[in-house]
Amino acid sequence: MPNIKSAEKRMRQSRVNRIRNVSTKNALRTIRRKFDGSISTAEKAAVETLFREYCSLLDKAVKRGVVKKNTADRSKQRAALRMKKPVAA
Repeated sequence: MPNIKSAEKRMRQSRVNRIRNVSTKNALRTIRRKFDGSISTAEKAAVETLFREYCSLLDKAVKRGVVKKNTADRSKQRAALRMKKPVAA
């Protein structure tokens, strides 16, 4: 346990931030899985909607400092390539 008041506050803040970061990362993983699963279907509108939602969540995570900018850009680029790649039947 911390002996200094500022260290106690820092501990509380880090706990709250960790919970926020974990939930954001879980949401990102979930939407990415949904997006990857929808690529195998032929519904282009649903794929594009999930892609936009995934990119939006990534941008929000960058804004909040959960994910680094280049990591988000790389993930968006890879998702766009997967979306444009024709599905092998």
